[in-house]
Order: sequence, then structure tokens, then C-alpha cells
Amino acid sequence: MKELAYRILKRPLVTEKSTTQKEEHNKLYFEVDRRANKIQIKQAVELIFKVNVLDVATMNVKGKKKRVGRHFTKRPDWKKATVTVKPGQRVEFFEGV
Repeated sequence: MKELAYRILKRPLVTEKSTTQKEEHNKLYFEVDRRANKIQIKQAVELIFKVNVLDVATMNVKGKKKRVGRHFTKRPDWKKATVTVKPGQRVEFFEGV
């Protein structure tokens, strides 16, 4: 089951906005598998980080169109998840950021 959880959560999104949201509202941001639903994301976060998840919000992000020379390419589409953690709980992975 833990291996499946690591396939669902691809990487944490560490930006200026995500850092302030983590400190003020206990929200974590992840890039997740595009086929994962909210229930699977919640179970994966609870299994990996040993925290209680209150809410999961997901959004599909469209890839940007980029120009390379005279050709246009497109970055891949991806899925972003915002996970709200129970107040008072911390995720050790994000503490040094």
C-alpha cells in the first residue's frame, strides 16, 4: 500500500504561496497522479506523513504553450492537490523549507 501512496504523490510544490499557506492555514500542496481521486490522495498523505487530513482540493493544471525557435511545443498537463491538515499537526518534510 505504501508503494501505491508514493505513486499517487509525485512531488511537493514548494513556492512562496505554498509556504505562507502552510504556516497560516496548515495547507500542503502536491503534484499528484492525474488519475488519483480525493480519497486516494487523502489516504496517501495520511499513510506517508502520519497526519490527519481534514480536506483535499484538486485542480487540473493545463500545460503552457512554449516557443522553441520557430516551433511551438506544449508542456504536459498535471494535477495539483491542496491538502488541509488538522491544526497542531506538522509535516516534518516541510519543516526545513
